[in-house]
Amino acid sequence: MSAVLSFDGPQLRPMTKEDLSGVMAIEERVYPFPWSEGIFRDCLRVGYFCMVYETTGEIHGYGVMSVAASECHILNVSIHWQCQKQGLGARLVEYLLAMARHYRARMAFLEVRKSNKQARRLYDHAGFNEIGVRSNYYPAKGGKEDALILAKTL
Repeated sequence: MSAVLSFDGPQLRPMTKEDLSGVMAIEERVYPFPWSEGIFRDCLRVGYFCMVYETTGEIHGYGVMSVAASECHILNVSIHWQCQKQGLGARLVEYLLAMARHYRARMAFLEVRKSNKQARRLYDHAGFNEIGVRSNYYPAKGGKEDALILAKTL
């Protein structure tokens, strides 16, 4: 007798240009000031690590990271609002950090909105620590919002 193990949830794979409509649908729903499709196209073009969670053609989340000079920068991690709190964000961050280690990064960095408590909990559980603040970094309704700079030794 043999057993086959399967995972019915979203599968992680590299992002392609064909995924951008699904990515943008999430980006525009999750963020009040979303990235443009052009930013995602540029990330793909320059070879950043761009990954998506997908099930039968439906995008459930994505992440974008750059790696250079022994550092990685996690630039965007987003999970469809209906798929949040299922561990996808944590698994995605874990995967991105594993890829950064593979490419010999020794430090990981990211910025997060000071008000984004859910993302801050995710990064805290992943072992990131606050190392600084970028004042007035993010656009916000009625002005600007500070970004917390987080880092983790790999």
